[in-house]
Amino acid sequence: MRRFGPAMAVAAALALAVQPFALSAQAGRTPPGRTSPGAVATISSGKASVNPEPQQTTPRRDGFELGRTVGLVRGPTTDADAERVVRATLERAGVRTIRVTDGADPRTDVTVWLGGNDRALEDLDVASPAGLPAEGYVVAVGTHRGRHHVVLAGVDKDGTYYAARALDQLVPGQRTAADELAGGQPATVVAGHSAYGRQLAGIEIRDWPTMRYRGSIEGFYGTPWSHADRLDHLDYLGAHRMNTYEYAPKDDPYHREQWRDPYPADKLAKLGELVNRARGNKVDFTFALSPGLSICYTADADYQALVAKFEALYALGARSFNVPLDDIDYNTWHCDADRAKYGTGGGAAGQAQSELLNRIQREWVATKPGVAPLQMVPTEYYNVSETPYKKALREQLDAAVVVHWTGIGVVPKTITAAQAAQAKAVFGHDILIWDNYPVNDYAAGRLLLADYSGRERGIADHVVGVISNPMNQAAVSKIALSAFAELGWKPSTYDERAAWERALSERAGGDRRTIEALKVFADLNTYDTTLHPESAPELAARIDAFWTAYGDDAKGGATAGERAIRKLRPYFQAVTRAPAQIRAGVIDPAFGDEAKAWLDATVLWGQALEQSLALLAAIDDGDGATAWAKRQQVDKLTGQAKAIRDVREPHSGTYPRIGEGVVDTFLARAGQVHDEWMGLVPRRTATASIPTYAENGPARMVDGDESTFYWSNRAPAANDEIRVDLGAPREIGAIAVLMGKDGSPDDFIQSGALEWSADGETWTELARATSAEVRATAPAGTKARYVRYRASAANASNWLVVRELSVQVTDGSELVLTASGGPAPAEGSALARAVDGDVGTAYVAGAGPGEGDALTVTASAAAVVDRVTVLQRAGAVAAGRVDVHTAAGWREIGVVRSAYTALRVSGTVDAVRVRWTAGATAPQVAEVILRKATG
Repeated sequence: MRRFGPAMAVAAALALAVQPFALSAQAGRTPPGRTSPGAVATISSGKASVNPEPQQTTPRRDGFELGRTVGLVRGPTTDADAERVVRATLERAGVRTIRVTDGADPRTDVTVWLGGNDRALEDLDVASPAGLPAEGYVVAVGTHRGRHHVVLAGVDKDGTYYAARALDQLVPGQRTAADELAGGQPATVVAGHSAYGRQLAGIEIRDWPTMRYRGSIEGFYGTPWSHADRLDHLDYLGAHRMNTYEYAPKDDPYHREQWRDPYPADKLAKLGELVNRARGNKVDFTFALSPGLSICYTADADYQALVAKFEALYALGARSFNVPLDDIDYNTWHCDADRAKYGTGGGAAGQAQSELLNRIQREWVATKPGVAPLQMVPTEYYNVSETPYKKALREQLDAAVVVHWTGIGVVPKTITAAQAAQAKAVFGHDILIWDNYPVNDYAAGRLLLADYSGRERGIADHVVGVISNPMNQAAVSKIALSAFAELGWKPSTYDERAAWERALSERAGGDRRTIEALKVFADLNTYDTTLHPESAPELAARIDAFWTAYGDDAKGGATAGERAIRKLRPYFQAVTRAPAQIRAGVIDPAFGDEAKAWLDATVLWGQALEQSLALLAAIDDGDGATAWAKRQQVDKLTGQAKAIRDVREPHSGTYPRIGEGVVDTFLARAGQVHDEWMGLVPRRTATASIPTYAENGPARMVDGDESTFYWSNRAPAANDEIRVDLGAPREIGAIAVLMGKDGSPDDFIQSGALEWSADGETWTELARATSAEVRATAPAGTKARYVRYRASAANASNWLVVRELSVQVTDGSELVLTASGGPAPAEGSALARAVDGDVGTAYVAGAGPGEGDALTVTASAAAVVDRVTVLQRAGAVAAGRVDVHTAAGWREIGVVRSAYTALRVSGTVDAVRVRWTAGATAPQVAEVILRKATG
C-alpha cells in the first residue's frame, strides 16, 4: 500500500526467554510445596520467561523434574496442532516416552493435561480458563500429593495451542549461548544428564490477547515472497501467538490486475497449502482481492467474478476475506453505468464501494459457516479528515465490515490513541491498523531494521488490531514482526527498545557476538524517512565525537588525532566484521540469503571506513604516498559497494544503502582533509534535506551539467532545503537555481526563499520566488560559505528536481586550471579531468606517450606556489619530467615515476607540464595540483 508508486528455529528462538537454573545435586527432587532457589528466581526475576509477556504470571514453589516418561491426557479444547507442539517440547527436554492415558492411573510422576482438566486445576488451586476472552489460556505447573501436573487449558483450541507454545518457552532444553546471556550458572550433572535441562519451575499463567488481529499483511509492491517464505512465515506467526496473515501481494497479477481470472491449478494448490499451514499454526489465512483498477460496481458479472474467486479459496479452507480498494483513482469509473448511477466525487465512490461490499458481506460472507466479517481497505486509508468519501462509508457500509487504516500518513512517524479514536469515529467501523512498517517498497535499496517505534499503547482501546506490512525480505522482517506480536498481545507493557533487543537476541540464537553484530548492522540500516529519520545514529554519534577530537589534529597536532583514530578504529572494524558473524550466527539461513546484498556492501563500506582512518593517519605522518594509496582504495571499495544489486524489485534498480549520509559523509570529509592537505581548493558540495529518489543524488546539483539532476523521493515540506557548501567563505555574485525537467516540469519548490550564510547559523535572504527557475545576484562584497533555497511552504504533491544550483565566486580565490597536450584521451575521458579538483576522476590516455608528448596545465592567474603534486592511478603510472613556468620561462623541478609525486617549488608559477617518457605506460592522471604558498 502506498500512494506514491506502484522446529529448530522455534526452539532456538523461544529458548532465549528461559532463565537458567542453579541446581544442586538433588535438583528436581525437592518435596512438594518446596522449590529450589533457582526456580523461584527464574519466575520472579524477569518477565521474559514467556514472550509475548502474559497478562498474569504467578510463581509457585512446587516445581519438579520432568523425568524420562510423561503422561499425556487429551482434554476437551485440544487438537493435533497443540499436541504436536507439546510432543516436540518434551522430546527437546529429554523426555523419551510420552504415554497417552485417561489421567486416572497415568503410571507416571508427571502428567500433562492438554486441553484442560478441572480436577487437576482444582488440585493445584488454579482457576479454570472459563470466562477468559477468545484465545485465552491457563498454564499451571505444580505438585499435588506427590503427583506432578502440567495443565494446558485453553478457553478454546487456539488458547490451548498458545498454552502449548508457552510451555515450550518454560521447558528448558539444551544449554545455549542464550543462557550465558541471561547470566545463568553452569548446570550440575545428575544421573548422567544435565539437570538444567530437566527442571520445570512451578508457575501459574492466566493469559489472553488484547487485540483481536495480530500478524501481517503481505501487501507490498515489488517481488513477492516465495512459497517457501510464506510457509516459514506462517510457522513464525504461530510460534509468536500471532493469528493473522493476509495474502495481498501487489505484484501477484491474480490479486490485482487480473483479479477476475481464476488462479491456475498449480497456484491454487499452493494457496491451499498455505491455508493448511496457517490452520496448523492457528493463523487465520485472509485472502485479499483488489479489483479497484478495473471493476464495474454495477455489473453483476464483476460481483460474481469476485465471489467466485473467494469461493475457490473458501473451498480450500480460507475463512477470512478482504477487498482492498487502495491505491486507485476513485474519480475514474470503468463503465458508463457506474457514472450514470453514482455521479462523481468521493461520496459517489464511497457509495459504490459500500454497495459492493455490503452485497459480499450479506449475500456471501454471512451465509458461509465460520467466515469472519469482511475486511476492506478504503481508498482514503491514510488520514482522519472528514470527507464525502468517509461519510459514505460511515453511513452506508455494513457495520460488520472491518476497515483498514494506516494512520495519518502512508508511513506515519507516530500513531496515537487520539488519532485511532478519530479514525474509528470518522469511518464509523472497527479499525484494523495496516502499519507500513517495516515495508521497504518505497525505500529502494534499504533494509529497515530499527525498532518498531512511535505507536502509543493506548491505540488498543480504539482498534481491533495492528498488523505489519513487511519487507520484500521475509526472514529479515522478523526483527520487526516480533515487536508486532508484543504490541498486539499486551500493549500495556510494550517497550519498543526492549522488544527490538529481544528480537535481535532471538535471531541470534542468544549468541552474544551475533547480537552485537546485528546491532551494528541494524544501526547502519535504520533510516526509513519517517519512523526513523536519522541514519545510523550510533555510528553518527561516534563519528561526531571523532571529528571533535580530531579537529585540532588537522591543524598539525598529531597526538590528539592518533588517539581519536585509535578510539574509532575498533567500531569501523566491527562494521567490517559484522556480516561474517551474522552469516555464521543467525539461526535462520534465509536471513543471510535475503540480506546478502546489504551484508556484502557492509563489508566494503566497512573496509572503506578503515582505509579512511589509515588515510588520515598517513596525513598526520606526512606520508603522501601512503595517503594517496589509501585514498584510491577508498574510492575503489566505494565503487564496488555501489555496484552491488539485490535480486528483488525495487531494490534491484539501485545499490544497498548502508549508513547513507553518515558513512559516505565520513568518507567524503576524510577526502576533504586529504584534498586540503595536498592543496586542492575545497570543492563545492551539495546537500538536500529530502531523501533521494533512485540514483539522483544532491551531487548532481553542482556537477555543471544540466542534463543530470537531483530528484527527491517525496514532496518538499515547509523548511525543506537544498544547499551548496563552497568549502570556505567566498565572495559571491550570480546565483541560479534551476528546477524541474522535461517530463516533470512541476517538480520544483512552489514557494521558496533564496538565502546565504557565512557560518551556517545566521542566514540572509536574497530573494523569494514561486517559479521553477530562480536567479539572483548577491550584493557586492557578500561573503558566503553556504547558499540554500528553502521551501517557505509545503508542496501539495510535486516532488523536487534540481538540475543545477550554481553560485558564482567573484574574489579570484578559485584558481582555475586548464589542461592541454597529450597523449590524446581515451574515448569517454578528457584532459580536463586531470584538473577538475576531483581525485576520483582521471584523464586516461588512449595510448602510451610518443616522442614530445606532454601534459600542460595552465593557471587562470599566476600564483605563488610551494608544491606541485601529480597523482596517477595505481597500476597505470607513466614516467616523465616535470617543469614549471615562471616569468623567466620553463624550468625542470623533478621527475614523475610513481603514483604519488610531490615536488617542492618556490616562486610565482602560471603553468606546469609533465613531459612524458616516450614508450611509457599510458598515463592515468587523477589530478595535477598547484598548492598555493601560505604565510
